[in-house]
Amino acid sequence: MSKVKHCLIVDDSKMIRRVATRILKDMNFEVSEAENGKDALDLCKLSMPDAVLLDWRMPVLDGFGFLQALRKLPEGDAPAVVFCTAERSVERITEALQNGADEYIMKPFDSDIIESKFQLAGLI
Repeated sequence: MSKVKHCLIVDDSKMIRRVATRILKDMNFEVSEAENGKDALDLCKLSMPDAVLLDWRMPVLDGFGFLQALRKLPEGDAPAVVFCTAERSVERITEALQNGADEYIMKPFDSDIIESKFQLAGLI
């Protein structure tokens, strides 16, 4: 039997975290949440998730700052990172992908979008 995968949802919106949690649990993921990049980084140092669903704009430490810090951690268990944001600039999307994001989805999203991007990232 395969191990249940763990996804960390990082978004300052409680509503987004709630919707994403429901979708990912329906996809048989174990889920944890953080409302900013600093809290997420602290959680990753304790236990590295298999995946991170990451917002761009957050207080304390934004998604890009979190991504840069995450990719500097020891590589052994580097998670797949899927940016999930309303940021629509091609330059910003390219910047995220060039700096370690595995996939990118736009808000609003649904279960089909998350499932397809998680498949592309090799998570399912």
